[in-house]
Amino acid sequence: MPGRFISLEGGEGVGKSTQAALLATVLRERGLDVVETREPGGSPGAEAIRALLLQGEAERWTARTEALLFAAARADHVARTIRPALAAGRWVVCDRFLDSSLAYQGGADGLGDEAIRALHAIGSEGLLPDRTLLLALPEAQAVAREAARDAGRPDRFGARDPAYHARVAAGFRRLADAESERWRIVDASGAAEAVTERLAAAVGEWL
Repeated sequence: MPGRFISLEGGEGVGKSTQAALLATVLRERGLDVVETREPGGSPGAEAIRALLLQGEAERWTARTEALLFAAARADHVARTIRPALAAGRWVVCDRFLDSSLAYQGGADGLGDEAIRALHAIGSEGLLPDRTLLLALPEAQAVAREAARDAGRPDRFGARDPAYHARVAAGFRRLADAESERWRIVDASGAAEAVTERLAAAVGEWL
């Protein structure tokens, strides 16, 4: 069986990290060799850049600087973790990938898709997931989850205002609508186990 690349996307508080871990567990239970990873991060170099991106004040970096840092982290992640895993026939489950840059820097920050995709073409040779799962949750529920998780200490992105996060959510929906063959929108409400079942069903044709 060939390796598959699955990314989980969505705004703050929708449960991506939790669900990436649970989905990886389900896939392993079905006999698959799974690499569980995240962005920014997923390789030593990318993890170093992650600290730069997530720590500090919300306005620490300009949108253009953020886009360049994310692209650099992703390039290392792809070269050192994702492509080797796929070449070995392993499955990769990634908490965020290119589409987060498109929704945040490209959409909410106004840089546009073309600039973000150009950076991705240079850094990561245009690699895309086989399936992108968008975790959808009403804004009020996402805010409550985020507040509970961070206990008043959100990272640079979580600290941004509601209008910014609304633009991010709209960006993800736009991307999903434009590329429906790759994307699946998954209801992220309810018990974690129920959400994981929905995610597994969204890649069910490969299992």
